[in-house]
Amino acid sequence: MNKKNDPTIGHNKKSLLKSEIQHIDITSFDSRKIIESMKKMSFTSRDTAKAAEIYNEMIKDKDCAIFLTIAGSTSAAGCMKLYSDLIKFNMVDAIVATGASIIDMDFFEALGFKHYQGNQFQDDKVLRENYIDRIYDTYIDEEQLQVCDKTICEIANNLTPKSYTSREFIKEIGKYLKKNAKKKNSLIELAYDYNVPIFCPAFTDSSAGFGLVMHQEQNPKKYITIDSVREFRELTEIKLKSKNSGLFMVGGGVPKNFVQDTVVCAELLGKKVDMHKYAIQITVADTRDGACSSSTLKEASSWGKVDTTKEQMVFAEATSVLPLIASDAYHRENWKTRERRNFQKLF
Repeated sequence: MNKKNDPTIGHNKKSLLKSEIQHIDITSFDSRKIIESMKKMSFTSRDTAKAAEIYNEMIKDKDCAIFLTIAGSTSAAGCMKLYSDLIKFNMVDAIVATGASIIDMDFFEALGFKHYQGNQFQDDKVLRENYIDRIYDTYIDEEQLQVCDKTICEIANNLTPKSYTSREFIKEIGKYLKKNAKKKNSLIELAYDYNVPIFCPAFTDSSAGFGLVMHQEQNPKKYITIDSVREFRELTEIKLKSKNSGLFMVGGGVPKNFVQDTVVCAELLGKKVDMHKYAIQITVADTRDGACSSSTLKEASSWGKVDTTKEQMVFAEATSVLPLIASDAYHRENWKTRERRNFQKLF
């Protein structure tokens, strides 16, 4: 179809924001047969099946703490319930994510707002005129996002002025949502319920940043601030408390490097610690430019971060393979015999 005749291209706010994103439910379908078939194929299919196999090994390993890292916009694109279900069904013990994934997407929807299907060919000038933000082919109402900013400010205004880690502040958001959420079972709320800590090492690079700037502007003498150094120590402490550890990484960026660096940090503190035993990364990043975020897991091994015995890179757009891996793990039910780590209680 010619993009000029594409019916998904609109010219006013109502026509642009009409198709809500529906988040995929990994419990509603069983991908085990697909994954089993993919094992006998090649290319990305076989890589995906191997990643699913390693993830199931993490879940079965009673000594393994599982770290989920989230970068990119997969939450807005339809994986929000998927991530929440990983907490609900005890398939992840700690989360490291971008601030946008946690605040602009998860908290945003917990407040009752929605993400919408859009079109990558839409005239962005038209979107700006209608106060709509675009993430590729996904739309967000900017006016609603500003409500999200102001709500962060409101939460901060009601806290004791001091330094907080992003984990501590997100826990306070979880408390807020227990009473005020319009959409229940968000990632933040379920993490609060199940004592799963969420870390956002670049927390202010999100709606949280705007909200906290507003908070500090309103409270110039006594205000809260975010201590990213202390949260690095906290995440390292979780690694030290874990006999084994596994990484389930969606995208790259700061979350990926932050969790991998816990091994190096522990060694610098004089602590004996093993490399992350298991590692999966789903990414579209190209390694040819040598960028750290797109470095392979084998490269991370040279830094002493990741053991190469159980690692798998999957070069794919995450929303296309992540539901298959997660549904496979859910239906194999190894999570039913896992002990919850409750790492939030460490602090």
